[in-house]
Amino acid sequence: MTAHPADSTVYRHLWSTPELHVVFDDAGRTQGWLDVLVALARAQAEHGLIPSDAAEAIAVHARVDELDLDAVAAGTRATGHSTLGLIRALQTVLPEHAREWVYYGATVQDVTDTWFGVVMRSVLDVVDRDVTRCADAALDLARRYRDTVMCGRTHGQPGLPITFGFKAAVWAAELLRHRERIAQARPRLQVVQLGGALGTMEFWGPAALDLLDSFAARLELGVPETPWITARDRVAEFATLLALVTATLSKIGNEIYELQRPELGELSEPFTHGQVGSITMPHKRNPELAEHLDTLGRVVRANAGLAVEGMTALHERDGRGWKAEWLILPESSLLTGAALGFAARLLEGLQVHAGRMRANVDAQRGYVLSEPVLRLLTERIGKHAAHDAVYKATMAGLDAGVDLATAVRDAGLVGPGLLTEDELAAALEPAHALGAATAFVDRVLARVNPAGSGGAQRRRPSGAAPSS
Repeated sequence: MTAHPADSTVYRHLWSTPELHVVFDDAGRTQGWLDVLVALARAQAEHGLIPSDAAEAIAVHARVDELDLDAVAAGTRATGHSTLGLIRALQTVLPEHAREWVYYGATVQDVTDTWFGVVMRSVLDVVDRDVTRCADAALDLARRYRDTVMCGRTHGQPGLPITFGFKAAVWAAELLRHRERIAQARPRLQVVQLGGALGTMEFWGPAALDLLDSFAARLELGVPETPWITARDRVAEFATLLALVTATLSKIGNEIYELQRPELGELSEPFTHGQVGSITMPHKRNPELAEHLDTLGRVVRANAGLAVEGMTALHERDGRGWKAEWLILPESSLLTGAALGFAARLLEGLQVHAGRMRANVDAQRGYVLSEPVLRLLTERIGKHAAHDAVYKATMAGLDAGVDLATAVRDAGLVGPGLLTEDELAAALEPAHALGAATAFVDRVLARVNPAGSGGAQRRRPSGAAPSS
């Protein structure tokens, strides 16, 4: 029996990925903690704090497959301590000479927070890879549909013509900024925690700071300026970074959700025959991928708020915040991994109905081109006077059910000192009203591909540091 969808045999594909699930399940988490204990023991042996043979024995036996996880669970419940059940279970498989040297001077957060540093590195590797995949798909859409005219919409209503390539370029640029954020966050997030009881490392005496450096080096993590027992900004930043990524995916999903409504019919998400949208309405093709992106993003965004709450920790140790992180960090990581997989499938398989896009522009009877008319008339009578004149013309035309060209003529705006018929015709051509839309597409494409070939994965975003 499972209580969380991420652990469900039936539903886990919607809430997790196999790649990330093994990081956070009981075996993965326990082995992660054991790996931290091994690194600590070897670093302590290096500085003469524990015997070398004890450190090597710990390294040999600190394997989850040597432990009885049921016994670990029973010990945890019996002691009420987060890691004592694990330590006692490990001691039972160690030779006698090594048993007293396990966890030497360390506390719960030295193990669990250091594991967080390892996990944040691993998760960011996955997130960066899959954000890149999504960005590449968006860039491909921007390139292919650079000149494909469609309605731009504000407040849900048709505004001016844009191109679908422009819309996709906006998505791609936002995804690429997340790659920059990931690179910039890594040095802050990928660090160890080793402080002992209150963070002062008192237990290890004069060897403390050298021990800290050696411990971090063995795990290939950074050394923090101070222990972060109650400085929870790192986890809050990580959770917020995942929230930003999934918020972008939610936005893309919502956009595709709306544009594939049959009333608009401009996009369709990939469909596999055999998918069933409804058991009562057989015709349904529901926007499953687009819709689920927003579902996942909502939970990740909510978790980010809880992570920020954890920053209000008291004194030198406060379990209320960091214990909540044991739920937040795995769940947000799993949901983000799932969301990125769905988003990549959605973008890579997206069907673009260019003909329907143009038909929807034409169906507006020219009214989405009121701004070009306004701009031309501004040159003759001034901006505000032109706005008043075109506003009156459009409102009258909409009420009368005529197209914009007729409305402009009926309002007396074609004539000497105003507009010519040729100017009106040119203003009402959607391809002439795109402004810098295609130039912005070219800018985004050039940013990741200055040589004219390749995709986002072939060049780090501007300002990004190499991955750790």
